[in-house]
Amino acid sequence: MSDFILDKEDTDVVILPSPALSRTATSTIQQFEIDDSEALTAAPRRRSESPKGIARVSAEPNDDTNVQELPPVDRGWRAWSFCLAAFTLETLVWGFSYSYGVFQNYYTTHPPFENASPTRLAAVGPTALAIQFAEGIILSFFHSRYPDYVKKTMWFGLGLCSLCLVLSSFVSQVPLLILLQGVGLGIGGGMLYWPVISLVSDWFVERRGLAGGIIFAGSGAGGFLFPFIANALLDRVGFRWTLRIWAALQTVLGGGALLAVQPRVPLPRFGHGQRRPPIIPPRVQFVKRPVFWAYSTTNLLQAMSYFPVSLYIAVFTTSISSPLSATVVLSLFNVSGVIGQVLIGWLSDKFPYPWIMFANALISSMAAFLLWGFADTLAQVFVFAIIFGGLSGGFSSVGFSVAVDSAGENPEQAPMALTAFTFVKGIAAIIGPIVSGILLEAGKSSTFGNIGSTSYGKFGFGPVEIFVGSCAAATSISSLVVAATRPRVRSS
Repeated sequence: MSDFILDKEDTDVVILPSPALSRTATSTIQQFEIDDSEALTAAPRRRSESPKGIARVSAEPNDDTNVQELPPVDRGWRAWSFCLAAFTLETLVWGFSYSYGVFQNYYTTHPPFENASPTRLAAVGPTALAIQFAEGIILSFFHSRYPDYVKKTMWFGLGLCSLCLVLSSFVSQVPLLILLQGVGLGIGGGMLYWPVISLVSDWFVERRGLAGGIIFAGSGAGGFLFPFIANALLDRVGFRWTLRIWAALQTVLGGGALLAVQPRVPLPRFGHGQRRPPIIPPRVQFVKRPVFWAYSTTNLLQAMSYFPVSLYIAVFTTSISSPLSATVVLSLFNVSGVIGQVLIGWLSDKFPYPWIMFANALISSMAAFLLWGFADTLAQVFVFAIIFGGLSGGFSSVGFSVAVDSAGENPEQAPMALTAFTFVKGIAAIIGPIVSGILLEAGKSSTFGNIGSTSYGKFGFGPVEIFVGSCAAATSISSLVVAATRPRVRSS
């Protein structure tokens, strides 16, 4: 018996033969390899391309067929509930990771870690972030062979996150904290988050940029809210109960979000002995496209400018004003990223994304050189945080569009391209802060920027500000290369 899926856009039917089905499409084209010879002869059929690029097999249903309707793309409560659920998972996973600075400050000033090495404590948060960034490409290859394990992976990741948070609340040694709140939480967070990204292109085609911007805005929303929540909990109940409460919160909210994360096209069911696709596609086409390498380089440069600001903007503000003002500035920086991600995602649906990237990076560079470079009042820092946070924080929203262009005629590889971009960003998340830290120490030990009332680069931050501005300027130039290498006709 064959199963039929009927797209609500028209009356074409997609044959999903049972038991053998290979679901290869995760982007704008749903392609099916039908191994059931009986299903192929069950009824007259033809392959056709729909206006939305969905490859179909049309057939006349017979008595042995079931007809299933596909929900529409780009609209409807199921598409937008998926988007909201993905936003929630982004908020929980990345928002918490970006809030580790709050825990680090507590650990260094309260027992049982107050006498531990600050360097070792500082490794906890970046360890989780680095694993989460790098894990995406591994999971994309795994799920290309085991697509029926997508939801199982996410549920396992949620359980691992909650378990590691609870176990972290009982430890009193830094190595165990690194293992649990760093390595374990990073692995679990990646398993919980990355599979949902592979499903975005199932639900959104024409509004993919907008949907991606909304989803990615979750990290900024979490980065805005979670530091205040964590601070309040740490002051009231200490770190042990803070981690336990957070584990319960993540379990409830994450579990609710997972219930709404459903694939638009049913996942295949593989029986015993059935051949699965290779874990690495025999032809990884996106790595052969110049636009992939051009954007990867651009993404690396952009992230090199973004992470030093996200790490040191609060430190710089403390030198001018109070720690409370520093918290407000960091929150403004993160919430501006939320707005920027949604807006830039929407713009990438309307205009060529390379020119959005160029303008974004150019203005970010000017903000770093001028607004941050000459900042000596709290108001100037506020303006810089809003402009740079909104533009630089929203840059990643073009990633979905670039991934589709990189995949080209192999749209099922678009999620792999996207995770490769994120892997590159993870490298920058390590290199950027290290370089800026070295530059900050050099700036503090020199007389650079400390001459005159209109001095440039207050408090030794001059070299860091020049580094950030230079990386942003290089990003704008590299965006022109992306424009030159982008395919003239988008595959969709």
